[in-house]
Amino acid sequence: MRTLPTLALALALTASWLGTTTANAAGQLAVYNWFEYTPQELLDKFAAEHDVEVTIDTYDSNEALLARLKSGVTGYDVVFPGDYMVQILIEEGLLERVRPNQMSNFSNVLPQWVDVYFDPGREYSVPYQWGSTSFAVDTARYSGDIDTLAILFDPPPEIQGRINMLRDVNDVMNAGLRYLGHPRCNSDREQLRELNDLLVSAKEHWLSISSDGTREALVSGDAVASQIYNGFAAKARAERPTVKYAYPREGYTLWMDNIAVPVGAPNMENAKLFLNFMMEPENIALVTNFAQYTAGLSGVEQYLNPELLSSYELNPPAEAANSGEFVPPCPEEVVRLYDRIWTNLLQ
Repeated sequence: MRTLPTLALALALTASWLGTTTANAAGQLAVYNWFEYTPQELLDKFAAEHDVEVTIDTYDSNEALLARLKSGVTGYDVVFPGDYMVQILIEEGLLERVRPNQMSNFSNVLPQWVDVYFDPGREYSVPYQWGSTSFAVDTARYSGDIDTLAILFDPPPEIQGRINMLRDVNDVMNAGLRYLGHPRCNSDREQLRELNDLLVSAKEHWLSISSDGTREALVSGDAVASQIYNGFAAKARAERPTVKYAYPREGYTLWMDNIAVPVGAPNMENAKLFLNFMMEPENIALVTNFAQYTAGLSGVEQYLNPELLSSYELNPPAEAANSGEFVPPCPEEVVRLYDRIWTNLLQ
């Protein structure tokens, strides 16, 4: 946490004497982001350029973010929902319509990320990073074919008991549905019974269901395979070169995390400044270099670490390039059915 700059403190005191909180707000920015996703260098740069104190809290799933905001917790200025969660938060009335498409740096957003299904025209959000969710395998301990979801749901003996799954209902459900050849956002009761049976059976071969420590489990050798985000897989490979990211032929999930402003943000102007700041290629490159995902802006490549340009985790082979899919939010009926399966799985 940075110390409140002297100028900002003076302005805050002046505002107090005048009976207003305007200057007080001008000295703060409260960030609520995913864990291990925000380089301190980025926060320090924004704080220095705009003379504010930046604080940060973290969460580990889109659903945790949704629960936090729906519970009425206020105090955050910027949040980082995934694609489908942006749509849900807009529908719930939990995001401010800050119109980033009218900000000075919006021209840097790549055209394919403007009219997105979850925020057409970008009235509420700006791109942060995008990537994929699949799994990684330590090929020193298993040398067979890894580009199949059978690794997770019908694992070979070398991997049994050494598999970590993400503690994320959608990532696990969608992977299971792909393996069975069933569509996503599925309300077919028979197909969901198949999914439930698959997950319960596969769980016998899983070591854990956790979103924390996925990279560490692979690096330490506790896990031979782990469901994982591609950026975390790249970091694991840097520490243990035999770790390889899989592109299963049954398909995998694509996602985009975004920056948005929750309703009631106490420092609205600073939140808008931050969104515009994050649409500068040099600034978003700090995140890509740190987290090893992909930015949604043009002009970023010149600021990236060279190894990222050819990273296997960021550049799927040709045969897998079209196998990834975005999964929009499911209808409420499906969400309830998924929750029953998920609750049963975690018992």
